[in-house]
Amino acid sequence: MRRTIFLPLIVSLLTGTALAEPAPGGVANLIVQPEPPGIMIGITTNAPALDVGGNIYEGLLRYDEKLNPMPSLAKSWDISPDGTTYTLHLQDNISWHDGQPMTAADVLFTVNDFLTKTQPRHRNIMTRVKSVTAPGDKTVVFTLNGPFEPFIRALSFATMPIVPKHIYEGTDYAANPANQSPVGTGPFKLTEWKKGSYIKLDRNTDYYIKGKPYLDELIYQIIPDAASRAIAYETGNVDILPGGSVENFDIPRLSQLPNTCITDKGQEYNAPLAMIWMNNRVAPMDNLKFRQAVEFALDRDFAKDVLWNGYGKIATSPFSSLLPFYSKQEPQYSYDPAKAKALLAQSGYDGRPLRLLPTPYGETWQRWAEAVKQNLEEIGIPIEIQTGDTASYNQRASNWDFDLAFTFVYQYGDPAIGGDRHYKTSQIMKGNPFNNVAGYSNPEADALFDAAAIAYPASERQKLYDQVQTKILEDAPVAWLLELGFPILSNCKFKNVVTTANGISDAMRDVYIEK
Repeated sequence: MRRTIFLPLIVSLLTGTALAEPAPGGVANLIVQPEPPGIMIGITTNAPALDVGGNIYEGLLRYDEKLNPMPSLAKSWDISPDGTTYTLHLQDNISWHDGQPMTAADVLFTVNDFLTKTQPRHRNIMTRVKSVTAPGDKTVVFTLNGPFEPFIRALSFATMPIVPKHIYEGTDYAANPANQSPVGTGPFKLTEWKKGSYIKLDRNTDYYIKGKPYLDELIYQIIPDAASRAIAYETGNVDILPGGSVENFDIPRLSQLPNTCITDKGQEYNAPLAMIWMNNRVAPMDNLKFRQAVEFALDRDFAKDVLWNGYGKIATSPFSSLLPFYSKQEPQYSYDPAKAKALLAQSGYDGRPLRLLPTPYGETWQRWAEAVKQNLEEIGIPIEIQTGDTASYNQRASNWDFDLAFTFVYQYGDPAIGGDRHYKTSQIMKGNPFNNVAGYSNPEADALFDAAAIAYPASERQKLYDQVQTKILEDAPVAWLLELGFPILSNCKFKNVVTTANGISDAMRDVYIEK
């Protein structure tokens, strides 16, 4: 029997929506931090770009907090019993922001052409796809080479945003003027971007879901200074603080302000995991005992409780525990300076200072770098912290110009979509800060990852992922730190701030102001 899934377009129950139809109207002022280099999310995929661009562009599906698929551009879908054919049926009356109809031809152009040239992660997904066809204007059929259970979680706006064929076909995608004035199908459309000040989106009055969005405008305020962002919320000039908008030490105070709501929901799809890349290509990071010494030297409890104010949890795997197929395997690396010193002595480390790059996202990360410096120097590893802005950090990480470097990575709903890219040999590509930057390479791990990606059903995948998690923990190619908590603060009059596993990035169509 074929599995047919149809979910009516209702507001998610994640936030306990009232039964009455919300009243339309109003403006939401949000923070976007830092200012994104672009919001054409088929090309630019960092977190700030997705926060804004996720309300302009859409994927074929959305996902609830358990990563179950929900309708987006596709209203229903069928999966063949052998797991190799996915048939998606598009919504009625979808149009692009310029008024042109959106059809299956746009989906084919996006997945077969545009994203294969702009997104390495999409190219990796499409290696599993034999063909994509359109039997009609509102039907798209993906035929896979074999079962690939993660595919159902690869259809998000964050992974596969659908772009307009009539605007991009035959052009230089990276240089197309539409990248600066994006045209999507989403509930809001760009009307003004004053660089260094704000990004303004207006309600899409022709949105295909009747009555949505409710808000008239979204204004993303660009405020470089963290203290000023906190003040903007305190004074009512900002209504919603997305995760990471303010320093962690300000969150307890701000959360106690009148009419303030706080939630840690909406990170389930991205599952942000903080870690320290160790440059496995060069000494002393090419020595297993040295890497293990670093693992045991780090006080993760201090980072969680003091630097992150208890938001998040200690990482126990190469994957976040929010990710399907996570399992806690051995070995585990607790804070044990004595053990770290013993391993360091066995490694033959010569005592030369190492360069540590902090993530350039605010004071919390700088403090974390200082704490790690102290941890490592206590066991005998001198550390030089080398700070820089986002551009210089990305350049140095991309070009492997570091010894140790902080990062946090998104995992996009499945190990085969966003988790394994940090550990597979095939993902070692200079010039990209979002892949296997540490340079870890183990043919046994590669084989396990490849087998787990296509194993069917899910129970078989779990067995293989248990093995690969053990293997990578043994090899300790990076120092896993925390599963990050990025709580969202908002004025309580704004309802439905989180309705999917992607947080505010694609929830603003559901947000309304309680009158």
